[in-house]
Amino acid sequence: MEDYRILAINPGSTSTKIAVFNGPNPVFVRTISHSTEELSGFEKITDQYNFRKEIIYRQLEEAGIELDGIRAVVGRGGLVKPIPSGVYEVNEAMKADLRNSPMGEHASNLGGLIADDIAKSLPNARAFITDPVVVDELEPHARVSGHPEFERKSIFHALNQKAIARQHAKSIMRKYEDLNLIVVHLGGGISVGAHRKGLVVDVNQALDGEGPFSPERSGTLPSADLVRLCFSGKYTQKEILTMIKGKGGLAAFLGTNSAYEVEQRASAGDEYARFIFEAMAFQVAKAIGAMSTVLKGEVDGILITGGIAHGKWFVNQVIERVYKIGPVHVYPGEDEMRALAINGLMVLKGEIEVKEYK
Repeated sequence: MEDYRILAINPGSTSTKIAVFNGPNPVFVRTISHSTEELSGFEKITDQYNFRKEIIYRQLEEAGIELDGIRAVVGRGGLVKPIPSGVYEVNEAMKADLRNSPMGEHASNLGGLIADDIAKSLPNARAFITDPVVVDELEPHARVSGHPEFERKSIFHALNQKAIARQHAKSIMRKYEDLNLIVVHLGGGISVGAHRKGLVVDVNQALDGEGPFSPERSGTLPSADLVRLCFSGKYTQKEILTMIKGKGGLAAFLGTNSAYEVEQRASAGDEYARFIFEAMAFQVAKAIGAMSTVLKGEVDGILITGGIAHGKWFVNQVIERVYKIGPVHVYPGEDEMRALAINGLMVLKGEIEVKEYK
């Protein structure tokens, strides 16, 4: 059997994760942390391009990784135009949008750019991105808000949601495309998606707009109260946006964005921490219930994943409210590096078709 060597690159706001896989097996995994001081000199995220690329090369060289055998370099998909799920080969149109993103700046925009640069320096490699956060498979009704000035958008943890859904389907010897699933990603942000026969037909805009509150996001807020606050003169636009994304949710109520810390405080007798944590579980369960109506009650499974899924107490709070909707399966944590590599591997083995970004 041919060896397929894959390099996965996942730039985050304060870290760069890299991994080398032989087929589905990791042979090198590294998380490189970046201090505030290191990044403060860069005006825009795209200005960090050379800084991050050089660190990646240095780490691979120090680990003795031979790059010539790499067949695919798979970068974390950034805020490109809304696209269907899949693996996309990096092309000039994509690179232009990653540099000047129509959806905004994010560190993940660097993934495809760096992947392309590295692949071009190698004798037999191609560069891809896969399942970026802007994967958009919404059904038409799901796009409608309560006013024509506002259209609902699909921005969520597509990479992990899709990977877990496929992993679950394989574990029960079914095809992802034959199942109706509700997938819940519990992380710094929380997304709850309705997967109908392989398509995420509805999902909360988890980046900054709606859904359950999370460790650092406020989720859906009372609209009129928010508008009045915006015009109260008490806060700037930047402060309001930070209140919604970054310092909302658990961070606002309890002064920490660590769900583990909140659970520890609740276990130690902090009744307020317990109450707020229960409220977050309540909102997650309510979102699952809403997505079950999108699937018309035909739910083959509810999959709970992400870092907070390690917390049994929180997960049980959710399960006791939703178990009658469908069978619940818990997949703690997230393995985005493996998800990137597996998608690249499927392309190399001809199991899925590469899509063209336009």
